Amino acid sequence: MNNEFFFTRLQYESGDWDVDQRMPSNLLNSLVEYTTLAVDKQEHIITLSSEDIFASPFCYITGHKLVQFSQKERENFKKYVENGGFVFADDCNHDIDGLFAKSFENQMEELFGAKALQKIPNDHELYSIFFDFEDGPPTTSQELNGWGDDLVHDYLKAIMIKDRIGVLYSNKDYGCEWDYDFRNKRFYKKDNTRFAVNIVMYALTS
Repeated sequence: MNNEFFFTRLQYESGDWDVDQRMPSNLLNSLVEYTTLAVDKQEHIITLSSEDIFASPFCYITGHKLVQFSQKERENFKKYVENGGFVFADDCNHDIDGLFAKSFENQMEELFGAKALQKIPNDHELYSIFFDFEDGPPTTSQELNGWGDDLVHDYLKAIMIKDRIGVLYSNKDYGCEWDYDFRNKRFYKKDNTRFAVNIVMYALTS
């Protein structure tokens, strides 16, 4: 149905765009569990070069490898974001010096300017729009396990478009953190997908 929220994963020509394959169903299950949104429970995979991106309320892009957008991908990404779209970009390496991080940040610099990608404060409304995260972005077990750059990132970055986040960028590897069968959530002392709800609710209401 047209009035249902749907999750879009962006497929791009370079890199490995299709990692963390269980994450979308887990995120969608959390939206059903915690909110009153009408939700399409199937992940939508849309090529970044397709015009279909402009009908998407929320886009997700991730990977480990090189991000090198084609000309059409560049045009669509920029147009989508500058016209009110929302992209959640998550580095699967959770490594500020890794290939995905360096190449994605370079793409953002080329599209939006050298200083466009900035740290957002930990009291930003993103952290209180649905659930409260008083300390900013929740830490992932991926960081605490010492993979990637062996750092715990206490911030997220964003590209702001007219005082609104257009691109939310994470080095924390939330994709892997939320990549488990949603039926196993009951075994977690604290549901770690609650922050995903905040991200989607911000994208839809801000």
